[in-house]
Amino acid sequence: MLLEAKNVSRQFGAFFAVRDASLSIAQGEIVGLIGPNGAGKSTFFNCLAGDMPPSAGQVIFDGQDVTFAPPETHALAGIGRTFQLPATFEDMTVLENVMVGAYLRHPHRNAARDRAMEVLEITELKDLAMQRARTLGTPGRKRLEIARVLATSPRLMFLDEALAGLTPSEVQRAIGLVRRIHGMGITLVIVEHIMEVIMALTERVIVFNQGRVIAQGKPADVVKDTQVIEAYLGSGRRKRRA
Repeated sequence: MLLEAKNVSRQFGAFFAVRDASLSIAQGEIVGLIGPNGAGKSTFFNCLAGDMPPSAGQVIFDGQDVTFAPPETHALAGIGRTFQLPATFEDMTVLENVMVGAYLRHPHRNAARDRAMEVLEITELKDLAMQRARTLGTPGRKRLEIARVLATSPRLMFLDEALAGLTPSEVQRAIGLVRRIHGMGITLVIVEHIMEVIMALTERVIVFNQGRVIAQGKPADVVKDTQVIEAYLGSGRRKRRA
């Protein structure tokens, strides 16, 4: 397995945001992580990505224990992530933003620039390379966030609501980008509220509720699960279907 989480918990005082959550991600998979607001999926996501140490449990990436490793260790190991709110460098150009990611593997400026230009081509941002990041709208910012992570040459990418806030046509374009990234051999874990995205992209879905994994399987099967319908879609939805 590329990534394994074993009985991960995250506690804030007496409150458990995540309790004994486990998962395994194989190389080449594209997995969705879904659940209602407050389910604990974002906290679990942060523990897996290295932005928050778990209170208990273990996270293993490609045989390496990264449970308490800092974010830079995760990045060097090949783990990249986006954030719900794109963290762009506003006064830097699109190209310079992507070069920040490229420097992880390419410490020399020319090499980092070449890598960044390759990524801008893949993410369809090449025509905007010299624009300041602050001039971009939501779709451009989301795409720039993905581009900067992609420039680090990750083996595993965590996408945290990377398609949220987009119009239907923008969502379809973004789905195409995610598919291209997956086609490059990069394993993907997607936290997303847009079920259209989950159904279109993922091969397997893991459902979180009240800090626990309550179901997992193929998207078409998971959305029929009684626990999922009640927890994620709402008990009223289940009653209407009955």
